[in-house]
Amino acid sequence: MISAPLLAWLQLRREAARLAVAIAGVGFAVVLMFMQLGFMDGLFRSATALHRRLAADLVLMHPHYDVLGKPTAFPRRRLYQALAVTGVATVTGVDTALARWKNPWTGRTRDLFLIGIDPAADALTLPGVETQRRMLQQPDLVLFDALSRQEFGPVAAEVTAHGPLATELNGHRVRVCGLFRLGTTIGTDATVVTNRVTFRRIVPGYGTARVALGLVRLQPGADAEVVRAAIEAELPPDVTVLTRRAFAHRELAYWRSVSPIGFVFTFGVGMGVLIGAIIVYQILFADIAEHQAEYATLKAMGYTTGWLARTVLAQASVLALLGFVPGLATAWRLHVLAHEATNLPMKIGVDRGLLVLGLTLAMCWLSALIALRKLRRADPADVF
Repeated sequence: MISAPLLAWLQLRREAARLAVAIAGVGFAVVLMFMQLGFMDGLFRSATALHRRLAADLVLMHPHYDVLGKPTAFPRRRLYQALAVTGVATVTGVDTALARWKNPWTGRTRDLFLIGIDPAADALTLPGVETQRRMLQQPDLVLFDALSRQEFGPVAAEVTAHGPLATELNGHRVRVCGLFRLGTTIGTDATVVTNRVTFRRIVPGYGTARVALGLVRLQPGADAEVVRAAIEAELPPDVTVLTRRAFAHRELAYWRSVSPIGFVFTFGVGMGVLIGAIIVYQILFADIAEHQAEYATLKAMGYTTGWLARTVLAQASVLALLGFVPGLATAWRLHVLAHEATNLPMKIGVDRGLLVLGLTLAMCWLSALIALRKLRRADPADVF
């Protein structure tokens, strides 16, 4: 008695052209799913890249804060009030705003994300900022993100080769004295870090009495949730206090639920599953229709409908695995190209690979179950 998987493979191998089309269809669906999930994950990871680099256990922010790309501010005196709470070691402020960058080579202007910090305090654990923040004690000096988009000019190459580069931010003359590495995000294509005095020269309407974020470091052994609740109880309702992880989750929640990005990419994954399911269904249905007489003969010989169904499901599994391998290889290369073009953190991990493999198998099995309706109608009486 021949096994169901062997019979499934023999039937698929018999029609090489049909098998190639099926593998290409499944592979296309795999690539589509990988790319949609990759872009979505890359965008979401980039959205919280700065959050993960904040030197803080707790973060103070305005209650109406949504995302970093839409700066908000609260009274600066709240920082000193938070410092008086038991368990707090240090508190430092971070100013944020959007500023207009002038490309030194083309003269064109473009918005970027501007961060103002106290050079004497630990605020950002970014490679380049930690080692060069002392330089920012001088006025009108800034650090530029080396992973910014090319539309801002070859700033990183120029600074590396020839030293400080002069340009303008909001019409204010500044010099790029160093580089750091952060990367682009959903809402920002470039980031610049400077000191608080220079920040207010660039953004004169910002004022000195407010701040965008407050970074709280706790004393050793202090419980973050207990201190967070104590600060929130001590301060007026014009400030929200979150742990750094909750702060990042708040940003992600905005992009996933309020913005259409999460829906768009989830819809793209669903379309990939649907396209692959249609292709596999057509292949399996055509194969069953072509071998209707053979299936009826097997039934007459004593093979059950369940055994024949396992054969079709085995065919679907083979198609899923054969299509997944080239799809994975293609998606891997496309992720590399996408990262080079956008600087987004595009990476295929084991968890995402298993997820797409599971979706691919489910897609093919669903197609097989639909195609089995034709197999159930295979009647030995039609042959004899």
